Amino acid sequence: MCGIFAYVGMRPAVNVIVTGLKKLEYRGYDSIGISTINQSLHTFKCVGKVSELEEKISDEKLTGKLGIGHTRWATHGEPNELNAHPHLDKDNKIALVHNGIIENYKELRAELQKEGFVFRSQTDSEVIIHLVAKYYAASNNMEQAFVGAIQHLEGTYAICLVSEFDPKKIYATRKGSPLIVGVGDKESIVSSDIAPILKYTKNIIYLDEDEYAIITDTQTIVKDFHGKIRPKEVVKSSINVEDVEKGQYDFYMMKEIHEQPYSIIQTIQDRCDVEAGTVTLRYINISPGQMLGMNRIVITACGTSLHAGLVGEFYLEKFAQMPVEIEYAAEFRYRNPIIDSKTLVIAISQSGETADTLAAVAEAKSKGAKVIAICNVAGSTITREADGVIYTKAGLEIGVASTKAFTAQVTGLYMFAIYLARLKYLMSKETASHYLRQIFELPALIKEVFVDEDHIFNIANKYYKSDHFLYLGRGIGFPVALEGALKMKEISYIHAEGYSAAEMKHGPIALIDENLPVVVIALKGRSYEKILSNISEVKARKGMVIAIATKGDRAIAQLVDDVIYIPDTEEELTGILAVIPLQLLAYYAAVLRGCHVDQPRNLAKSVTVE
Repeated sequence: MCGIFAYVGMRPAVNVIVTGLKKLEYRGYDSIGISTINQSLHTFKCVGKVSELEEKISDEKLTGKLGIGHTRWATHGEPNELNAHPHLDKDNKIALVHNGIIENYKELRAELQKEGFVFRSQTDSEVIIHLVAKYYAASNNMEQAFVGAIQHLEGTYAICLVSEFDPKKIYATRKGSPLIVGVGDKESIVSSDIAPILKYTKNIIYLDEDEYAIITDTQTIVKDFHGKIRPKEVVKSSINVEDVEKGQYDFYMMKEIHEQPYSIIQTIQDRCDVEAGTVTLRYINISPGQMLGMNRIVITACGTSLHAGLVGEFYLEKFAQMPVEIEYAAEFRYRNPIIDSKTLVIAISQSGETADTLAAVAEAKSKGAKVIAICNVAGSTITREADGVIYTKAGLEIGVASTKAFTAQVTGLYMFAIYLARLKYLMSKETASHYLRQIFELPALIKEVFVDEDHIFNIANKYYKSDHFLYLGRGIGFPVALEGALKMKEISYIHAEGYSAAEMKHGPIALIDENLPVVVIALKGRSYEKILSNISEVKARKGMVIAIATKGDRAIAQLVDDVIYIPDTEEELTGILAVIPLQLLAYYAAVLRGCHVDQPRNLAKSVTVE
């Protein structure tokens, strides 16, 4: 995943592009580069972050009103200036930025080298610029050159190009990677996502696959690859510029942790009628008859979204009595999954652009399955490819480590399980009202957890120098343990593993000694007594135990080294509450270790390449 930002308009392009790239830096921060045009093409690159490029160009007089920029997450080729984007043709007249992977780049590179083209980098992206240069030399027409080059590419891409030969236009296209156009007043912006655009306009054009755009300061013309114009709707975004600012917080991650009460309310309001005991899902696009014809559910996702799916499995099996399987999206299409027209596939993706999850959706649809996406981004690829969508309405999530998206996804699955249970006459109006009432109480309960932040900080301060953590849970506590461990390893670089507590004696117990902190999800419920036994086994081997426990459980404080309490609620919703202190624990550990919480090394917000 990389960040692309391009501008054409009345302002100095370099200032707008640098500001835009700062908003996109969470997508990649291995290297950075810009190209602007003011009579001739000016290109600057460096390894590292936007601030380093900003310093490098501080003495340059760059007055051009058109340009492109790129912040890179390295795939092909190490992070260095040669591999940084933009890439240039041999005469430094054309500049191009690319996000994605060109799968046939080796063959294209070999062909171009035979024709005399000299490559400067190790990247797959450089083949595109040389293809464009080749076609321009033959046609003397930049649009024809751009289209001719793109039609040779296999793989995924979002591409922007500018050129001295056509100095008032940006050329853009996408396949499998996001790219949108902001339509302003005598200015246009192209970006990998909406966050950097909002400062200038809320009017958006979403580019689809198999089309390209020619963008000037006053218009965007979109065509298919046969040259036919495709009329595009300009959509007004509901996101406000304040949503993409950190405000009083040092990091986006902490801001987003604290936005969880609001994101849950946004996700459930206007959908859940407590008195009627009903859930209304407007965009599900699968008729009740079709839904009742499904005999199993497959949930597919990656990372944090997969952990949300594991929680959803409990809801769907308990409420709707449907057999549910959880599939790693990255493995799904490679093993010929057994699904058919009676299989409902739920694909979960915060961004809606996760390459593996999109591939899983395509595989499911090719076999006749119905697909519902759970997604946070309207207009994203997965929302267009799926049959129906449950939008999570968490708002923009910029921190690389997902927080509010997870709890919103779990909330979406909870709603869908109640919807399906009611549809199948497996849940009475009174029972549904009870469960819906509980979820409306969640935001206030989450705020109660925030009251104990100083206590959580003190626990982090006690253990942040540890090299390893073990997380244990049972039932819904198991995926919460997985998610807690993922947060810890993502942002603090502490090695952390999540396990079912029932599996502890099947291997992980060998790790326990006096130096290992063990985080145990020890909430009241069916597995509580079993969890207490696991705690005793850890303490017998001198392990240090941090318990996440239900408020009022004073007995557990005598068994563990530290305890973090969460409010009492319905057992099915404890996972949402229990994950909040684990997010905070990881956050404070990372801060104490001096890590950049929002931009952890080697990671990017969304994995848009396989």
